[in-house]
Amino acid sequence: MHKAQGSEYPVVILPIFMQHYLMLSRNLIYTGLTRAKKLAIVVGTTKAIGLAIRQVRDQERYTYLQDRLKLLSVST
Repeated sequence: MHKAQGSEYPVVILPIFMQHYLMLSRNLIYTGLTRAKKLAIVVGTTKAIGLAIRQVRDQERYTYLQDRLKLLSVST
C-alpha cells in the first residue's frame, strides 16, 4: 500500500482481514481508498474493517529519529 502513495489506479481491491490486525488502521484504509480513480472494492470481515476504522495511529511513530539525531550531534 505504501508503495502506491502518490499514485492512482483505475480500480483498487483492498483486502482487510484479521490475520494482520496489527497493521490495520484508519489511515491505511484511507490510503488504499484514495488510490482508486473509478472503483474501490473492500473485501474482508466486518470485524477487521471495524477495527481498522477505529484504529487511529496517525501520531504513533517509533522511529527514534530525535534520539538518533542527538547521538549524531554528540559524536561529531
